Amino acid sequence: MQPKRNTWQREAVRASLAQARGFVSAQQLHQALRDGGSTIGLATVYRTLASLVETDEADTLQSPEGESLYRSCATKGHHHHLICRGCGDTVELSANLVEEWSQRVGAEHGFTEIDHVVDLFGLCARCRAKGDGAAA
Repeated sequence: MQPKRNTWQREAVRASLAQARGFVSAQQLHQALRDGGSTIGLATVYRTLASLVETDEADTLQSPEGESLYRSCATKGHHHHLICRGCGDTVELSANLVEEWSQRVGAEHGFTEIDHVVDLFGLCARCRAKGDGAAA
């Protein structure tokens, strides 16, 4: 894959995503950029996020409501996430146990070439203590 050209828009999205706490939508990121005075367009934010995911600089997942969310990626390679439903705080998890489990379950049912997406949602200790279970 050819490296992406580093434009001011790409750098602005990358920096804003790195500052975000947990996963955010493209619309939330766009609004944060606009609130900071940027003239960047929403379509550019979407394209840039897709490019950052493609180059493993960002993670993406589907929220329980089906919305695409993005996060600056700290771990290279395949991994999973434990995400707080209250505040969005995210912990990156090793993929090893899920990999072993998915291959075993697939084999038990005669499936091969198993692919999967696993993200765990719950409440962190801080949100549980505040009673923020209904947030986000």
